[in-house]
This record gives sequence, structure tokens and C-alpha cells, in this order.
Amino acid sequence: MTKPRILVSNDDGIHARGLEALTKAMEPLGEVWVVAPLHEQSATSHSLSLHDPLRIREVGERRFAVDGTPADCVYVAVNHVMKQAKPAIVVSGINHGPNLADDAIYSGTVAAAMEGAILGIPAVAFSLVTRRTFEFEHAADFARALVRSLLSKPLPPRLLLNVNVPAYGKVKGYQVTKSGQHSYGADVIEKEDPRGRKYYWIGGTGYEHVKEPGTDVTAVHDEQLASVTPLMIDLTNHAQLGLVRSWQVEGFEQKG
Repeated sequence: MTKPRILVSNDDGIHARGLEALTKAMEPLGEVWVVAPLHEQSATSHSLSLHDPLRIREVGERRFAVDGTPADCVYVAVNHVMKQAKPAIVVSGINHGPNLADDAIYSGTVAAAMEGAILGIPAVAFSLVTRRTFEFEHAADFARALVRSLLSKPLPPRLLLNVNVPAYGKVKGYQVTKSGQHSYGADVIEKEDPRGRKYYWIGGTGYEHVKEPGTDVTAVHDEQLASVTPLMIDLTNHAQLGLVRSWQVEGFEQKG
């Protein structure tokens, strides 16, 4: 039986420890290919380099570095590097930090997985919820178990899962969740360089989350469970279609 092809990418770069841990976790499951950014691309969201050329560097057997974004890496992998036989699944991570709640909007880790889903390949983003000590062993074990289970099932081609794993200790369980709400604050910190010019850091440091049952932030922070959140590529707010259709734009007729 032919082994399934597994594409591994990330946003922390080709030399990241989380990428190495995820790659090793996937090796028993299939033929692993790694296509990841040459440099760190955290918080690049879902950007594609449409106006700049990309360079691909082979750094090992079935291992490539791309001087672009995480979405670039998956696009290039599926449509060029692996075009003779596309992957059965795309996995991204393990991210060096959380991608909970609104983090997913900014995340390069999630963007790499989302690009796979857009291209019709089931995809999973994995993140370790810590900002200090990074020990990837238990997150990698959970990633292996989840992907093994997924590969044994007929999957919808646009499946996109966002997985966050608690930082410390063996994963004691998981919960299928919805995206929650949290905040890091909204600070813009003003500094001054040695030449007297002002510069700014955005993003606060005061973390808070809404304690709502069934959300990713509650599962990870309050219950110490891994969260598995299905995400949508279709950004349409279907619940508000009726409301918006009820509005009238003066001077124009609404059709349809």
C-alpha cells in the first residue's frame, strides 16, 4: 500500500524546534515532505507574495525552505514541489505560542493550514500554548494521534482544524470547541531610539479571556485540555444576511 503523503509547514521557520517535532511525529504515518519559510514569518496572516519572486532552497531529502510566507510555502509545495502527487493532508506547526480565539486571524501557522484547505486538501494547524518554556513532546504525541485518526477516515477536502495544546505535561484529553474571546490589551508603547526618533510597539501584555464553556480558550486555560476547533474558509456571516438585505441604499435598487 502506498504511504500517504504528508506536507508539513509552519510560520516559525525551517529550523524551528516545533517544526522538527511535528515532522518526527508524522514520520510513522506516511511519506513526509517539509516546505517551510526560510525565516520566521509569525503573524503574517494569509499573505501571498504576488509581486515578488520566490526562491526555493533544498535543505534535505524532501525538505525545502522558501523565502516567503507560510501560505506561499503551501501553495508552492502543492502546485510545484509535490505536483506529481499531492499530499493527503497538510499539517502546520507546532507553533511556538498559542493560536486561540482571534489569534487565528493573524496566525501564519493557521494560514499555512488554510492554504492547504483552500487548495482542497484537509489541513490541521497545531500550536503550543506557552510563551516561555517550549517542550513539544506531548503536543507532538497528540498531533500524531489526531493525524493518524484523520488519515483513517474519508475527510471533506476543505476540512480545516485549529488545534491548541496546553504547555505542560501529558495531554489528558481534548475538546472539540468553538473560537473564544480573549485580549492581550490594546497598548501602543512609545519609545525613543538613541538618535531621539520615536518608535512604537503594538500589542499589550495584559492577558484576559472570557470564561465561556465550549470555547478553545476555556478548554486550554481552565480545563487543561487540547482544543480542536473546526474553522471555515467561507467568511460570510450567514446569520446576518437577512438583516443586511432588509436595509435600503437610497437611489439604488436591491436585486435578487
